[in-house]
Amino acid sequence: MDKIFNNTQVAFSLKSDTELDRAYFLFKLIDSQPLVRIGTAVTNFAIKAHLPVEGLIRATVFDHFCGGVSENDCLPVVDKMFTKGVSSVLDYSVEGKEEEAQFDAALEMTLKTIDFAEEKKSIPFAVFKPTGFGRFELYEKLGEGQTLNTEEQAEWNRVVERFDIVCKAAHDKDVALLIDGEESWMQDAADDLVAEMMKKYNKEKAIVFNTLQMYRWDRLDYLKKLHEQAKQDGFYIGMKLVRGAYMEKEIKRAEEKGYPSPICATKEATDENYDASVVYMVEHLEKMSIFAGTHNELSSYKLMDLMRINNIVKNDDRIWFGQLYGMSDNISYNLAENGYNVAKYLPFGPVRDVMPYLIRRAEENTSVAGQTSRELTLIKTERNRRKGK
Repeated sequence: MDKIFNNTQVAFSLKSDTELDRAYFLFKLIDSQPLVRIGTAVTNFAIKAHLPVEGLIRATVFDHFCGGVSENDCLPVVDKMFTKGVSSVLDYSVEGKEEEAQFDAALEMTLKTIDFAEEKKSIPFAVFKPTGFGRFELYEKLGEGQTLNTEEQAEWNRVVERFDIVCKAAHDKDVALLIDGEESWMQDAADDLVAEMMKKYNKEKAIVFNTLQMYRWDRLDYLKKLHEQAKQDGFYIGMKLVRGAYMEKEIKRAEEKGYPSPICATKEATDENYDASVVYMVEHLEKMSIFAGTHNELSSYKLMDLMRINNIVKNDDRIWFGQLYGMSDNISYNLAENGYNVAKYLPFGPVRDVMPYLIRRAEENTSVAGQTSRELTLIKTERNRRKGK
């Protein structure tokens, strides 16, 4: 198969020289673990002390990794990317909220993004996080099989209602809905709830998508069991496949509490788990839809190859590739250029509220071997190409 991901002219076709220089500067900073740690601490302090740093954050890291401060603010970015065939997933990236009013606000924002998606071909999916709709501890308690007290049960009923409202809206407006994965010790309760939503709203096709974090060694087995349930109950499965985002936290908690780590023993085992799940889903595409969320070039090539071997057309709407905005443009834009379905997660929200997301992005980039150096190499190649070197 042709190696398409080295084409930097296509990858950075929307970036001006100034934007390319900013990207180089940012990834150079992220490449240094001490700088990321210091930068994170200083940023957190500045925000908590209400120092006037929002302008600086907005002009650098925020504008590189986020679409804007509101859903409307994102539209110029959405339209610009779509000129190159790259779609958007508007992701309201406000994290760590704990109050009912904030959960209701997240519900309203998700409903608004579903309306956007219904109106614009460039926005094929909506998305939300389970903890955007309810307290983490509530999911955790349920997942551990504990009995909720009367007040907690009423609270959980409201969480279920929020899920149902948003899944029904997605179904009625024919908009696919991605539900993100989170930490393993709250995920069981979220999985059960999402499976109920699939059973209810995925009768004709996959509308509701769960997320499998494939650095967990149990996820392929979970997918196979869900497939059996889907055959029995007559519904379609939508699944976003990612490697995972909470590895250090997962390993640390398992050590502290003395249970076996849910994380694959090696990076290679995670890669094998991810690719095996893609193979399984392609083999059962008649009842499944895949959102392959990956920044891994080899996994992307493997899925492209599977599609070719199985005579699946490149733009089959049951298979999407996804990357995060501000990262892996070499994968996103080259896939789109070659006719595949591609969508970028486009985070948005007030600068202060989105900072936990941005800090996690920086820390993840620092911890994923090779990710940042690959970005830097590609940016350098494109800068040299533009200078005629």
